[in-house]
Amino acid sequence: VTPLEMGDPLQLKDEGNKHFQAGQTDQAIECYTKAIKVCKDKNVLAVIYRNRSACYLKKEKYTNAASDASKAIDVDASDIKALYRRCQALEKLGKLDMAFKDVQRCATLEPKNKTFLDTLRRLGADIQAKLKTTFSTDSRVQNMFDILLDEEMDKDKREKAANNLIVLAREDAGAERIFQNNGVALLLNMIETGKPEMILAAIRTLSGMCTGHKARAMAIIHMVGIDKICSIMAVDNEEISLATCNLFQCINDSLTGGDKRIYGKEEALVMDASKDLKTILLSLLEMVGSKKVSGHGRDQALNLLTKNVPRKEKKEADHSRTLFTIDNGLRKILKVCGQVPELPDQLPMTENTQLIASVLLNKLYDDLKCDPERDNFRDICDDYIKSKFDPNDMDKNIHAINTLSGLLQGPFDVGNALAGRQGVMEMMVALCASEREVDQMVAVEALIHASTKLSRASFIITNGVSLLKDIYKKTKNEKIKIRSLVGLCKLGSAGGDDYSLRQFAEGSTEKLAKQCRKWLCNPQIDTRTRKWAIEGLAYLTNDADVKDDFVEDELAMKAMFELAKSKDKTILYAVACTLINCTNSYDKKEIIPELVELAKFSKQHVPEQHPKDKKDFIDKRVKRLLKAGVTSALTVMVKADNAILTDQTKELLARVFLALSEDAKDRGIIVAQGGGKALIPLALEGTNAGKVKAGHALAKIASISNPEIAFPGERVYEVVRPLVNLLNTERDGIQNYEALKALTNLAAYSDKLRVKIVKEKALPEIENYMFEEHDQIRQAATECMCNLVTCKEVQERYMEDGNDKLKLLVLLCGEDDDELQIASAGALAMLTAAQKKLCTKMTMVTTQWLEILQRLCLHDNPHIQHRGLVIVFNMLNSDDNELAKKLIECEMLEILTVIGKAEDNPKRQQVIDVARTCLVKAMDLGLIKPFTSNS
Repeated sequence: VTPLEMGDPLQLKDEGNKHFQAGQTDQAIECYTKAIKVCKDKNVLAVIYRNRSACYLKKEKYTNAASDASKAIDVDASDIKALYRRCQALEKLGKLDMAFKDVQRCATLEPKNKTFLDTLRRLGADIQAKLKTTFSTDSRVQNMFDILLDEEMDKDKREKAANNLIVLAREDAGAERIFQNNGVALLLNMIETGKPEMILAAIRTLSGMCTGHKARAMAIIHMVGIDKICSIMAVDNEEISLATCNLFQCINDSLTGGDKRIYGKEEALVMDASKDLKTILLSLLEMVGSKKVSGHGRDQALNLLTKNVPRKEKKEADHSRTLFTIDNGLRKILKVCGQVPELPDQLPMTENTQLIASVLLNKLYDDLKCDPERDNFRDICDDYIKSKFDPNDMDKNIHAINTLSGLLQGPFDVGNALAGRQGVMEMMVALCASEREVDQMVAVEALIHASTKLSRASFIITNGVSLLKDIYKKTKNEKIKIRSLVGLCKLGSAGGDDYSLRQFAEGSTEKLAKQCRKWLCNPQIDTRTRKWAIEGLAYLTNDADVKDDFVEDELAMKAMFELAKSKDKTILYAVACTLINCTNSYDKKEIIPELVELAKFSKQHVPEQHPKDKKDFIDKRVKRLLKAGVTSALTVMVKADNAILTDQTKELLARVFLALSEDAKDRGIIVAQGGGKALIPLALEGTNAGKVKAGHALAKIASISNPEIAFPGERVYEVVRPLVNLLNTERDGIQNYEALKALTNLAAYSDKLRVKIVKEKALPEIENYMFEEHDQIRQAATECMCNLVTCKEVQERYMEDGNDKLKLLVLLCGEDDDELQIASAGALAMLTAAQKKLCTKMTMVTTQWLEILQRLCLHDNPHIQHRGLVIVFNMLNSDDNELAKKLIECEMLEILTVIGKAEDNPKRQQVIDVARTCLVKAMDLGLIKPFTSNS
């Protein structure tokens, strides 16, 4: 049995030392730990602990390192190595004062040791700074609260203090200071003042304190109380509701694992957040159906449910929140959908509330996994609507039909199934025949929503058209007239843009559209009704004659854009549809001539294109829309609440942007009105098609604009990812090409942007396209690479062995295309200047290098010639004497001499100067002698 197996501590220690010197830290720890178990000698034990402490320092396990060093110090208080190790560990653990004491002992024991003195100085300065901020932060926090809660203090000072508090809470140290200094109680005092600006400041400060810190968020919920937060969100003040909604979101993110911090064991035990999350969910559902809650508060409660209840990704298995919400809150959401603002005693709502409720219903229904769950959802809706039918109470009936409208705008299949149930259509007929205008209005709106999907609308078409025509003729009320007309428009435009499937007699769509435009431009009519005029146009503009008339009517366009900017956001989808139709930016089915002939032969229907849907007509319409200010309307629309701006609507807006930016001359207007900025969120979230379209529009703008103006501030860095996404091989050639052009423009702009492009993993894609058959794409990729080669990381890729990157660049210099040669030779010139090794490597990748280089230096394009000569200079300057010799011994010397001896010429001066510099370099290297001229 060897001493190691018996466990000889000295041998184990020596074995550990060997491992430590070889950099095998884990094995060293293992040996020292075994040695500690069997060692009886106190002094040897101290040494082993001290050595293991060094291992732990390397492994960044600072608590263990400090503990081991302490055990060594307990045996020998003047063990200088152990003291310094403990000092290092304590500093990393943030215990500066204790670390300072240890290094002070070290410096006393060895007063001349430079390391100890430097550490002593540094820690002294750190401690001073920390004390300064601690005291100043503490007193600042107290001071801010004093100013805020002092009634006498002037307004400006209080505003400034409020802002300071919010900013302070956004940083972890500041948030902790506020929390430790009784901040939550003081913030509650600010809320109690009842002054909106004080409440806002307090809520925003709490949001900062809850962000990304689970323990603090839980403590704050319990100190403030979920009911209290709900009651603040319920006030009738949009800004306060929004800020409180944001606070709830911060709390939710922190409790559901947005917080990645590692806490001590004792905290981990207590921090089960599921109970709090459930309470928040129940409280929000309570708010949805409560009369005490303002419209803004209800909107935000619905928004929070939409954002946090359904799964973000269908891959997640757990959808228990959705099932819980359906069981405990579906009836409350249906109640919101059924409200009729024109009747007394309704829930307070904004223009947007019912649409947000419909979107939430849709998301919940989408999140269900199986038929029994969907059946349950449908049954609850069915029971709710049935329970409202009452032959003696018209108000309950219109509530039921309005709820159905909400379902038809949300989970259409559920609404459609219920619309076909016995008694529903009869109820609609009865409402249409009612004397009360509000009954007619609700019925007409329900008919409109029911006819959304043509394939499913046949049931409505057969019953609805006659009802709507009847109302349209009889009613004197403009509001009902508009709605019934929209219903007719919708049913009439069921053929889409197919010219041959027109539902109405020739010319009647133009008449209907003219009427819609008239209502749209009439400021006497309320917003909610004028919105229906846009709904009408959204259907009628399927007809190319109507599109053309609409863009000729600047007043109508401007009226629509103004409405799109209004507070009522339920209008966004209709505006987006109208713009999609006017710009023809919907997906077009490709028509294959052979199949058309076949269809005619077999007497099948063949879609026809309207003459006004040809390209020159579309271009004219785009110009008119831009002139009327469409971009500024789009930029406002993009900022709408996420619940209303659904992924579907985002995709429509992205398509419109792409159509508008088609002509390079128009991109300046789009940038000037903030279009560049507005496209970024559309390119980062939404449907896949939407993100690609927005990315493509961004590429068009970024390829020819000054990035600083098009995407001000930090925004420009967000543009990179959508552009890199377009380099994907699944995208089509024009998207690849324009993305490369845009990245080339950005890469020319700043080093920070170049680094960002490399970080987003664009390099492999760009290199791929440098091999592309397509000339323009290959050229764009090479130009992009040329702008990126100043990046260290890019240079390293060219230095690596075992790839063809450098070879490709050299061969591209030999192509016949001037632009391609300028880009590849430019890249090569910069690379060989930055990395001397590449000069030698270049001669090894292909035997044609010299021939290509000579052709560059003899090129008749001065830009290409200049780049070639710079490469020659870099090779002479590369410290590789053999290479320099090789260059001077071939025809290159003759080429340099001819160019260098040429007369000065402003058009070619750059070229002549570089050739002369090369000759001077060759003389310095002793490869040629100075030539003497005859006097």
